[in-house]
Amino acid sequence: MKLESLLTQERATIVEKWFNLIVETYPADTAKFLKKQKNQFANPVGHAVSRGVEGIFSELLSGFDAEKVSPFLDNIIRVRAIQDFKPSAALSFLPRFKDAVRELAAGDMCDGGLAQELLEFESRLDQLTLLAFDIYSTCRDKISDIRVNEVRHSVHSLLKRAKLICEVEGEQPEEKRDGHTENAT
Repeated sequence: MKLESLLTQERATIVEKWFNLIVETYPADTAKFLKKQKNQFANPVGHAVSRGVEGIFSELLSGFDAEKVSPFLDNIIRVRAIQDFKPSAALSFLPRFKDAVRELAAGDMCDGGLAQELLEFESRLDQLTLLAFDIYSTCRDKISDIRVNEVRHSVHSLLKRAKLICEVEGEQPEEKRDGHTENAT
């Protein structure tokens, strides 16, 4: 329980360090803005990352419950999935958390109990990383589906305008998964 006490005591420092490590994955100008601008409406990315980091940290301290931690992960991953990150870079914020915790615990690592607790905590982070990968993959699949549907709709509209297709009277439009309708071709 020594690690949990240390993490609880240094919570604000760790959360801030982890936030800064995540922000450093962005270009310098963006990172500066994300750190400086605190307004959630002017800086929705920074706000999502900050809230996600705080929530993930709290959940990791209390154990690992995938259902409870998923929304916090999703807040960060959803943003990073639509940005120009490779998958490894999009999820790099989780190993960066290990770095922040190790740095904090480095002075007390000679204590065998703390070392064991750190290994157990890092095991939870590994589980979190696997969960994050699933969430990231789901987000990327949704983005891909949206793009495919946009292209289909655009092609259909162009063909219709070019009078290369026509609508058959009395036929109902097909219902698409995202709730939009598309006329039968």
